[in-house]
Amino acid sequence: MAKNYLSIVFVFLAAGALLLSPGCRKKPAETPAEVPAAVLSPEGFRTGDYDMMEDKIRPGEAFTSLMVRLGMEADDALSLAAICDTIFDVRKMRAGNTVSAYYSIDTASMDSTSVVALKYVVYKRDKTRGTVFKTSDSLAVWNFSRPVETFRRYSDVTITSSLWNDMTAAGAPTSLIVALSEIYAWSVDFFALQEGDRFKILYDESECDGEIVSVDPIYYAEFIRGDHVVPAIMFDQGDGGGRYWNSDGSSLRKAFLKAPLKFTRISSGFSYHRKHPVSGKVRAHTAVDYAAPTGTPVMSIGDGTVLSAGWTNGGGNTVKIRHNATYTTSYMHLSRYAKGVKAGTHVSQGDVIGYVGATGVATGPHLDFRVWKDGTPVNPLTLDSPSGEPIRPENLPALDSVHVVYKNIIDSLIAR
Repeated sequence: MAKNYLSIVFVFLAAGALLLSPGCRKKPAETPAEVPAAVLSPEGFRTGDYDMMEDKIRPGEAFTSLMVRLGMEADDALSLAAICDTIFDVRKMRAGNTVSAYYSIDTASMDSTSVVALKYVVYKRDKTRGTVFKTSDSLAVWNFSRPVETFRRYSDVTITSSLWNDMTAAGAPTSLIVALSEIYAWSVDFFALQEGDRFKILYDESECDGEIVSVDPIYYAEFIRGDHVVPAIMFDQGDGGGRYWNSDGSSLRKAFLKAPLKFTRISSGFSYHRKHPVSGKVRAHTAVDYAAPTGTPVMSIGDGTVLSAGWTNGGGNTVKIRHNATYTTSYMHLSRYAKGVKAGTHVSQGDVIGYVGATGVATGPHLDFRVWKDGTPVNPLTLDSPSGEPIRPENLPALDSVHVVYKNIIDSLIAR
């Protein structure tokens, strides 16, 4: 595998100019056999020949009811549903998704009466895929895909307030912010970012009709604080997709996440002398409080087994998890538990185990998060999480070569 990656590196170097240019790859649209190939519309018919009306699928609305509402006869709608067969399961049409109805309008020459006929209905499954229902003459159903273009992008953001605010201000798509936070979830405390911290990211961005569809993959990123740099190098060892590694071959994935939820703020820290906001008494607060809106998903910071999921005095709805013989965590004031979470349930790192609330003794919605090491409370913000398994030694030279390539690309972009 290392040999293959070195080959890729040399191709990267030889085609550097191509890497930096906004190249694209296009996916051809699926076209039904009865539609002429000359038709350019991804939907497979001449959309410009008809009047179009957009609508939304209503909650609880069945396929046949939708088609009748748009203008089909009930018998024809039933026949159309029957021929969908394996092409598309009409039961999977989701409320709120867009449907576009295409009509032909014929005006009779004698009395100027307009006759409106429904010809096609297009169901938008997501940003790139849809299903066409031919509703007149010969009934038919087919799927289609819109062309997707993929561009190489580079983002360089310096923190002044928060990751979310600063990357959004720089024009970064939401999907890039989320992906970056997931890559560094084990090694960067996003609740403790400092002014001047910097992120550099090299990635691919897919677009459809000018709209960003996805950010995938992030090839390389750097988190920089002063002279300290934490690189994230995507490298595939051949064991299930690319993972992210530091330059020394250590995995960025660790036993515990830095935080059990995303994009919130710390409202109270770990202390043995805190004045309680409700009782007013000074007592120990061996936890970190994360202020967040009610309903915000709360994740287990690591693999483990649920010890308990129930009501505790003061803590309200609480989940407690044993991760191993050393570490235990608890998550308090939850509004509700995630489905299936109960004593004895095995959870994996990142699994949602509940949702932020204000149950028990609380002045507002927040998560009270606690960690115990060998039965003694420890500060979650300073928890030293064990690293995951490092890269295999035989792959270190290839990882180093890939790192050099990405560094050269980013440095050349900064120099422009």
